Amino acid sequence: MSRIDGVPKQKANPLVRVIYRLVSHELRKMTGQRGRLTGDIPVRAHRPRLLVGYGLFEKAVASKPRVDEHLRALAVLKSAVMQGCEMCQDIGSQQARAAGIRDEQMLDLYRYRESEQFDQTERLVLDLAVGMTMTPVQVSDELFAALQAHFDDGQLVELVNLVAVENLRSRFNATFAIGSTGFSEGMACARMEPATLAQAPQLAEVG
Repeated sequence: MSRIDGVPKQKANPLVRVIYRLVSHELRKMTGQRGRLTGDIPVRAHRPRLLVGYGLFEKAVASKPRVDEHLRALAVLKSAVMQGCEMCQDIGSQQARAAGIRDEQMLDLYRYRESEQFDQTERLVLDLAVGMTMTPVQVSDELFAALQAHFDDGQLVELVNLVAVENLRSRFNATFAIGSTGFSEGMACARMEPATLAQAPQLAEVG
C-alpha cells in the first residue's frame, strides 16, 4: 500500500503500458521471480513524462558500470536502510544477494566499521554512502582522499551518482509510504537504521 494509488494498467496511456511491460520483464530477469508491477512505478505514472525521464535516467545509471557490482550493491543498500525505505530495503537486499553479498554482511551492515565481515574498500564505500545520506552531507576531505586511493575519477563519479540516486529513490518511496514488494520475504535483510549524527563516517575507524 502507499499513500496514493498507482495508475492501474487499464487506465494507463499506451506509453505507460509499454513501460509497465518493460519493468515487469526487467524485474523477472533481475530477481528470478515473476515480475510484480508494484512499488513506485505505478505511482510515478501519474506524471508520465517524469516517469519516462526517470526510466531513462535509471537505465543510464545501470549501464556499463566500472565499479564492482558488490560494492555498488552495498552502497545502495546502506543508503536505503538509513532512509527507512521499506521497498528499497526489500529489493536492495535481494539485489545484494544476487551481487554476492553474504547474509552475514547484510546482518552486520549496521555495524560495518566493527564487523570482520567487511574489508577496507567495502568500509570506505559504506562510509561514502553514510556520509552522503546524512543531512547535511558529511563527506570529509580525508574520506574523499582515501577513496581516491582505491578508485579513479570515473569510478568515483559512478559511486557518488549511485548513492545520490538511491537518496532520490528512497526519499520518494518513503514519502509515499511505498512498502515492501516481497522480494526478500523469508530471507536475510539489512535492518533499518535511521540516520543520526553518530553515524557520520570517521576515517580513523576505517581499515
